[in-house]
Amino acid sequence: MGKMHRNTGRPLLATLLTLLLAVTAGLASASVPDHSEFDATLAAPYQGDANGARSFTLVFDYPLVAAPQSVTWRLELIAPDERVVRQWGGTQALVRDPVSVGVRWDGRIAAALAPAGIYRVRMQAWSRDAAAPGAAASGPAAPDDVIEQQWDIAVGRIAAPVVPAFRALPRSGDASVAPAPGSLPYSVYLGNLHSQSSHSDGGGELASCSGSQNPQSGAYGPTDAYTFAQKRGLDILVTSEHNHMYDGSDGTRADAEPAAASALFRWGLNAASDYNAAHPGFLAVYALEWGVIANGGHMNIFNSTELLGWERNASGQLLADTFTPKSDYAALYALMRQRGWVGQFNHPARSGQFVVGGVPLGYSADGDQAMALCEVVNTHAFSTNISETEARRSNFELACNKALEAGYHVAFSTNQDNHCANWGASSANRTGVLLPAGRPLGNAGFIDALKARRVFATMDKGSQLVLTANGHIMGERFVNRGPLALVAHFANVAGKAVSQVTMFEGVPGRNGSVSVLSTSAQTTITPAPGEHFYYVRLTQEDGNMLWSAPVWVTQSSPAK
Repeated sequence: MGKMHRNTGRPLLATLLTLLLAVTAGLASASVPDHSEFDATLAAPYQGDANGARSFTLVFDYPLVAAPQSVTWRLELIAPDERVVRQWGGTQALVRDPVSVGVRWDGRIAAALAPAGIYRVRMQAWSRDAAAPGAAASGPAAPDDVIEQQWDIAVGRIAAPVVPAFRALPRSGDASVAPAPGSLPYSVYLGNLHSQSSHSDGGGELASCSGSQNPQSGAYGPTDAYTFAQKRGLDILVTSEHNHMYDGSDGTRADAEPAAASALFRWGLNAASDYNAAHPGFLAVYALEWGVIANGGHMNIFNSTELLGWERNASGQLLADTFTPKSDYAALYALMRQRGWVGQFNHPARSGQFVVGGVPLGYSADGDQAMALCEVVNTHAFSTNISETEARRSNFELACNKALEAGYHVAFSTNQDNHCANWGASSANRTGVLLPAGRPLGNAGFIDALKARRVFATMDKGSQLVLTANGHIMGERFVNRGPLALVAHFANVAGKAVSQVTMFEGVPGRNGSVSVLSTSAQTTITPAPGEHFYYVRLTQEDGNMLWSAPVWVTQSSPAK
C-alpha cells in the first residue's frame, strides 16, 4: 500500500500548535512500545550424541533498552521422576544486541551416564538494571518478570510407543476430495494465524529487519503478505495488526484523524476479501491484535469488522470505531461475546497478563465463549529466516494449561508472529484447521472450525494429530457414562517416527495443575464423576512436537 500525502494548507502557527500538542500528548501517554520487553528463549536439542551429551543455548534480548541490564538465569535438568538432577546458572550483561549463552551437558548425572528416558530442561531468566556509576543497582526482578521456558529431551535408547495406524487427512483445496477410507470426514488446512504487515509494526525488508518497524513504516502490506504465504504453500495467513497503531504511532498522536485510522482498517478488510475472491483455495484473514504486552496481554480477534481502541486525539476523538478500555479484558470479552467474535491468547504468560478480577488469566464466562485458541509455541517474531529453520522459539504450554484449568475452552495453536517479510517461512510450524470434507475453505468455515476448537498445533507441517474420545473428535464437549477410550491419531507424510506420546488430564475451573494421564496413544479409563479435559502431546524422533485440541468430558455417575 503506497503512502498518501496531502497539503493541508494550515497556517504556520496552527501547524506549530499541533506539533506542540502532539509532543505534549506523547509525553502524557508515554508507554513501553510493544515487543520491547525483556525476552529469553531456550534451545534444547531433543537428541544428543552417543552418550546423551548436547549443548543448550539460551538467548537473551531486551530491544530498545535504555540502560545496561544484568540478566540472571537458571537452568535445570529434570529427570523422568521429576527430580532436578543437574543445575547451572549465572549472570549475563546485556546492553543492546541479543546475547547467547551456551551450556554444555556431558550426558552424566554425578559420575555416571544418565539413565535412558525422557528428561525436561527448564530455564528461568529475569533482568534488572545494571548498576550505573555512582548509583545503586535496582533490586531483583519481581516474580512477574521471570521468563520460564522448558523442553523435553530424549536420553539413551527409548522404546518407541505404539501408535495406531492412521491415514492422513486430505490437504487439497479441492472441496470434492473425499477423506481416506477408514479415516475421519475432514480435510486439513495449514495456516499461520499470527503475523503483522505495514498496517502496524510489520512488513520489514528482510535485509534490514531486526525488530518491530515503526508503525506503518514497513515495506510490505497485507496483500504482499498473502501473496508470499500462498507461494510458500500455506493455506491460511492471518495478518493481525496491532489495534493501537492505526494512528501511525506507538504512543498517541494528538493530530491523528479518526477517519484515516478507520479507513486504513477498512482497506485491510477489503484487501483480504479481494485476495480471497481472486485466489480460491487460499484464505486471507485480516484481523486485530488487541492490547499491549506490559500490564496487558496480546490477543488476536479474527473476525471483527470494527476497529477497536482506547486512544484519543487532542480533540478527544476516538481513534477507532468502537471504544474498548485498555487492558480491561472482562469488558472486551463481554463485547466479543455479544458480537460473536473469536479470539486467541497470543504468547501468553502465566502471570501479569489477561487479568480478570485481579487474577492473571482469570476466568470469565464471556471470555470462555469468545476465546478459542491459545498459542502453545511461537517462533522468534523478528526472524528473517526463509528456510523454515529458525531455532529461536518460545513454549507457552504452562500458560495455556493455566487457562484450561481456569475453565477456558481453548485449543492449541502454533504461529510465527512474523514482523519481517517472511510470512510463514521462518519455521515449519503450523496450525492445522479441520473443515468437514466437501466444505470449501472460506471465512465462515474457518470461524466455525475455531469455534468448534477443531484444530491442532504442529511444529512439523508434514504431520497431523487428531484426538478422539469414544468416537468424539477433539474440541467437542460431551456427557459420558462408563469407560472413556482416548485415541491419538498421528500421521506424517515423510514417515517420521514417534518418540513420545503423553496424554494429559485436567479439571476445568479447578485452577490446579494439569497432570500426565498416560504415555500411551490409546488409553481407556473411567473418569470420576464431574468435569474433565484431556489432550495429547506427541514428540517425533526429530524433536518436533504436536498438540491435539482437548476434549471436554462431563462424566455422569454410574447408573444404579
